[in-house]
Amino acid sequence: PCLTWLCSPIAEKTGKVLGEFCRCYKEQYGVALFNSVRYEIEGNGGPQAQLLHRKVPLEDHVIYSGNLFQYIEENKKWRNRFCVVPHNYGLVLYENKLAYERDLPPRVLVNSAGYKILTSVDQYLELVNSSLPGVTPKSGHSPILKCPTDFPLILWHPYARHYYFCVMTGKEQEKWQAVFQDCVRHCNNGISEDSKVEAPAFTDAVRMYRQSKEQYGTWDMLCGNETQVLSNLVMEELLPELRTTIGPRLKGKAQERQRTWIQISDAVYRMVYEQTKAQYDAAMAKCEQERPQMEGTIRTDMDQIITSKEHLASKIRAFVLPKAEVCVRNHVQPYISSILEALMTPTSQGFAEVREVFFKEVTDMNMNIVNEGGLEKLVEYMEKLSHLAFHPVKMQSCYEKMEQLKLEGLQQRFDVSSTSVFKQRAQIHMRQQMDDAVYTFETLLHQELGKLQGKDDLCKSIQRILERVLKKYDYDSSTVRKKFFREALLQITIPFLLKKLAPTCKGELAKFQELIFEDFASFILVENTYEEVVLQSVMKDIMQ
Repeated sequence: PCLTWLCSPIAEKTGKVLGEFCRCYKEQYGVALFNSVRYEIEGNGGPQAQLLHRKVPLEDHVIYSGNLFQYIEENKKWRNRFCVVPHNYGLVLYENKLAYERDLPPRVLVNSAGYKILTSVDQYLELVNSSLPGVTPKSGHSPILKCPTDFPLILWHPYARHYYFCVMTGKEQEKWQAVFQDCVRHCNNGISEDSKVEAPAFTDAVRMYRQSKEQYGTWDMLCGNETQVLSNLVMEELLPELRTTIGPRLKGKAQERQRTWIQISDAVYRMVYEQTKAQYDAAMAKCEQERPQMEGTIRTDMDQIITSKEHLASKIRAFVLPKAEVCVRNHVQPYISSILEALMTPTSQGFAEVREVFFKEVTDMNMNIVNEGGLEKLVEYMEKLSHLAFHPVKMQSCYEKMEQLKLEGLQQRFDVSSTSVFKQRAQIHMRQQMDDAVYTFETLLHQELGKLQGKDDLCKSIQRILERVLKKYDYDSSTVRKKFFREALLQITIPFLLKKLAPTCKGELAKFQELIFEDFASFILVENTYEEVVLQSVMKDIMQ
C-alpha cells in the first residue's frame, strides 16, 4: 500500500510524542546522574552475593537450531527453513542448512521484542479480528491464514509484521515454543542495566510521560531497546488515529482488508522507528555533552544539594503523608499479604526447579565420568554444562512454573494490565542464578583439578563442590527472591497510590517549586521527590 500521504501526519505525531518524552528524559537524566554519583560516594549496604558472576560472557555460540516451515506471504506458500538462534537471541532464518554452513546471507532476521508466541490459528484470528474493529470475515469464508499441520507457531505483534511457522509434531511445537519464548524474554529485556544513569533516566522518563497522560502502572510494551520502546509509545497513540482514518478506506473482502491493515501497520511502525531513533539519539548526545559539567556541580555541591532536597522533601511530606497514610491503610495494607502469596508460590517453585535442574545435570555428569568418561571427557561435559542457563528446552521446566502466576481479583483492584512483566522479571532472575551457579561450580572445580588423582578423586571432588555451590545458591536465591517480591509489590501498589492521590495532591505540587535553588533545579524535581514521599508511606509495610 502507498503511504506517501501519511508521511507528514506520522512525522508530526512522532515529533510531538518524542518532543514531550525528550523533555522528560532531560529532567530525569539530571536526577539519575545525581543519584548515581551519590550512590558511588555513599556506597551501598545489602547482602553480598555468595555465587560468582560471569564477567566475560561465553564465546559466541548457537543456542538452538533446526528446521521448520515458514509461510511466505509474497507467494502465499509454505517453505522449509533452517532456523538458527545465536547467542544474542535473534531468530535467523536460512534457505536451508547448507546455506547456513556456507555462510550465505540469511532470508530473515527477527528481533522478537514485543511479540507474543501463539500456538493456535484460532488465537491468532481472534487477535487479528480485534485489531481492526468492524472487519470480521463471515463464517464459512476462508480465514486470513491456513496452516498445513496441526502445530502452528505464530509470532504476533500489535504493530510490526507477523511471522507464521509450523512443525510436524506436538513435541517439536513445544520445543520451538520454548525457544521462541526465550528469544522474546531476552529481547524484551533490551535496556542494559549496566548503565547506571541512562537506564533509570529512560525508564523513569517513560513512566512520567505515561503518567502525564493519566496512564499509571506497568506497561506491556516496555519491550526491547530504547528505540523499540519509544516506537511503541508513539504507536500506542498513533494507531487508533490511523485506524479511524484508514479503516473505512480499505477495499476488498474482510481477509484482504485485514492483510492490508497488517502491512500498513508494519510500514508505519518502521517509519516511526527510523524517526524515533534519530530524535532519541540526538537527545542522548545532548545529555552526554552536558554530563561533565553537571557531574562537576554535583561533586562540588553534593552536601548542599542533599540538604536542599531534604528541605523540599520535609515540606512535601508534611502535605502528602497524612493523605498517603490513610490511602495505604484503607486500600493497600489489607491486600499486601494476598499479593505476596500470589507471587511467592510460583516464584519459589521456579527457583526450586532451577536448583533441581542444576543438581541433576551435575549428578548426571558425575555418573557419566564414573561409567565411561574420566578426566578426558571432562572438558566436553563442562562445555555442555556451561551453556545450561541458555538452553531454552532444559530451562523450560523452571520458566513454566512462573507461568502459573495469577493475581486473581488483585489485578482489577490495582489496575495491573497484565502479569507478564512480573513473570519475565522472575524468569530472567532464574536464568541469572542458574548461570551464576554453573560459573561458580566451573571456577571451584578448575581450582581443584591440579590436585586430583584419578577418576574416583574427581567424582568425590565434584560431589563436594556441588554441595558447596548449592548452599551458596540457597543463600543467594533467597536474597534475589526477597528483592523481587519487594520490587513487584512496589510496582503494583505505587502507581495505584499515585493515581488515587492525584486529584488531591497533583495540582498542589507546583507551589513547592520555589523551594529549589535555581543552581540545583537539574538534580531535584518536585515530582520525583513527591513520588519518593509516597514510596516511603508504603515502604514499612513492604519491608516487613
